[in-house]
Amino acid sequence: AIAYPSYVNHLRKTRRNMAAACLQENAQYLQRWYTTRLTYEGAVAQPCQQELDPFYTVTVDVAGPRSFTVTAEPKSSQEGDACGTLSLDDKGRRDHTGAGSGCW
Repeated sequence: AIAYPSYVNHLRKTRRNMAAACLQENAQYLQRWYTTRLTYEGAVAQPCQQELDPFYTVTVDVAGPRSFTVTAEPKSSQEGDACGTLSLDDKGRRDHTGAGSGCW
């Protein structure tokens, strides 16, 4: 009765850490894109670890030539994570929609 909820919480935290790493990888990719094209426009989200696909949807929102936000939205069993949707923008600001703490 005690071990299973703890195990599920551990899995959620591990998947959240994988999603945060994916966001950082995508932000680095977008910075390289900008370096060669002087715009973020036309860039798309890059795939991350396949183990992450069933639990998060990673998207890139390019809001003009000099601004982007990368988000990881939880799905399926990850939806119960206290941190909710994770995001990272072009200025390096990290955010989350949930009430959890220590999400990044």
